[in-house]
Amino acid sequence: MTADERIATLEEQLKQALEQVRLLGEQLAAAHKRIEELEKLKTPPPAFAKANVKKPEAGEKKPRKKRAAQHNHGRRREAPTRIVEHRMVSCPACASRLGGVSVARRRQVIEIPPPPAVEVTEHVIYHGWCSECQQWREAPLDVSAEVMGQGRLGVKITSLIAYLRTVMRLPVRQIQAYLATLHGLKISSGEIAELLHRLTEKMEPTLAVLKATIRASPAVQADETGWREDGSNGYIWSASTAQVRYYEYHHSRGHEVVEALLGDDFQGVLGSDFYAAYTIHQGLHQRCWVHFLRDGHGLKEQYADDTAVQEWFTQIKALYERARLRRPRSRPASGQASSGSHAAPACLGAGAVADLCALCAHVLTLANPL
Repeated sequence: MTADERIATLEEQLKQALEQVRLLGEQLAAAHKRIEELEKLKTPPPAFAKANVKKPEAGEKKPRKKRAAQHNHGRRREAPTRIVEHRMVSCPACASRLGGVSVARRRQVIEIPPPPAVEVTEHVIYHGWCSECQQWREAPLDVSAEVMGQGRLGVKITSLIAYLRTVMRLPVRQIQAYLATLHGLKISSGEIAELLHRLTEKMEPTLAVLKATIRASPAVQADETGWREDGSNGYIWSASTAQVRYYEYHHSRGHEVVEALLGDDFQGVLGSDFYAAYTIHQGLHQRCWVHFLRDGHGLKEQYADDTAVQEWFTQIKALYERARLRRPRSRPASGQASSGSHAAPACLGAGAVADLCALCAHVLTLANPL
């Protein structure tokens, strides 16, 4: 190949490379344009979603949080169930008798005893013939406090199985293995499932009483969280008072569950976060201050140059602090520490509510002038 032919070949290859670069540039520009269009279509996260926490940069250390005073002490000692004394009367080095023997220190070892084997109680019922009545008479037997119905498993084992299934969320076969391994009790998975069904029916009246107590309470705190059951998504709904914690499982996260929990005659104060389903309650409603203040901080950052918004949130925060200071504190029981600054503020009084409404009305007027 001559030099001219070689130069012509290289020029042709260069021309093809430049054409390929041009095509790739057009594709890249089209891709950037499409990305910009998709960014404009992207919806913001819902209001109830928590914002991402900024991770500290390398070398940047967060200030150490000061520990509460009630935690500034050594490890708490447990009440001993058995005491073993270690005494010595002579010196291990020279065998001289020791004087002034007293307690030098204590060392606790916490352990659990071996799991007990199941206790099988066999009730032997005798009967006899009454010649006067001409009938067989049988000795009375009442085990209603020991078992449910005609079952053979006692209420303690039933309670343990229910705890493992509902609280610990163990599958039936793992409960079966647990009872066999630790307590030597061998029962079928079908018997465990049937026991749980009978327990559910037995507890229905108690659950009805708890729900009625919730609905008659002057204040109820409601919440919900995701709960996956048998491979499908659902939600655990809670309704709580100072004395009762009531839970229900539903596939729905809609307002109809709130209506079903509270009933038609609920006259108390509903406490909740700002999730829209709770808006179905038309009575008194105490929203979560933590969520409210978090949104307020978000507004401050979003409208950093808006003096009206900055002043509004400052007054809201001052109102919140004033309500906390006025909250009556109950005296702690003997042996219990006061919750101190971690106590949740009570509902605002009438005057504070009026101040809050006035502040909100003012900022709404500024945001939406006529």
